[in-house]
Amino acid sequence: MLSIARRGAAFAALAAAAAIGAAGCAGGVKGNRADLANGKQLFVKNCGSCHTLARAETKGTVGPDLDAAFDEPLHAGFRRSVIRGLVKQQILYPNVYGKMPGKLVTGQDAVDVAAYVEYAAARPGQDAGPLQTKVAQKTTATEQGGKLEIDVDPNASTAYKVGSATATAGKVTISSKNPSATQHDIAIQQGTNGPTLQVGKTVANGGVSTVSVSLKPGKYTFYCTLPGHRAAGMVGTITVR
Repeated sequence: MLSIARRGAAFAALAAAAAIGAAGCAGGVKGNRADLANGKQLFVKNCGSCHTLARAETKGTVGPDLDAAFDEPLHAGFRRSVIRGLVKQQILYPNVYGKMPGKLVTGQDAVDVAAYVEYAAARPGQDAGPLQTKVAQKTTATEQGGKLEIDVDPNASTAYKVGSATATAGKVTISSKNPSATQHDIAIQQGTNGPTLQVGKTVANGGVSTVSVSLKPGKYTFYCTLPGHRAAGMVGTITVR
């Protein structure tokens, strides 16, 4: 349950958004028509690493949990249309003291993302029809000549192409190319709860994060160390024989 302070902040934000929308200050595309499927895809790609939204299957923890943030205001009688105004305003003009960059999406895309959050936030159940998420099948990588490739999925904000990998005991160099604009790295952990053995540099836009470690037979975990990314799905296992 939201704290009294958090409830008050949520109510105030929603009321402000309603006022913005009523005054026409939010601007936007004529008619404000929205493509929810496009909005969901863009939300997952650009926002999912920071925000939890159950219907979008995102589990980010850097920013607010959108289901929790809007649940109580909705039960208190606020209309869903007010959520759209608030979300769109935050996309274009986020809090200058926060971590969210402005204008990750603009124009019709901003309308679509805001409309999808309006539809999905604190709404029980799963998306159906055109809004169903197509989960990409992750592959298994195999070490060859002491090298192992675990690249970032260019079609998702927080995912590797690889879900698991195998390697021969000895020194292994693991590279992770990141074609997206969202920053990522790769780290290797002993087991699932053991110490982290090495962390590669943070990269984006085609950069490659690399670690070189000597691995004994057993299980290891690879993951992204950036806040919220492991929880959002950037994690997998390496079996060393």
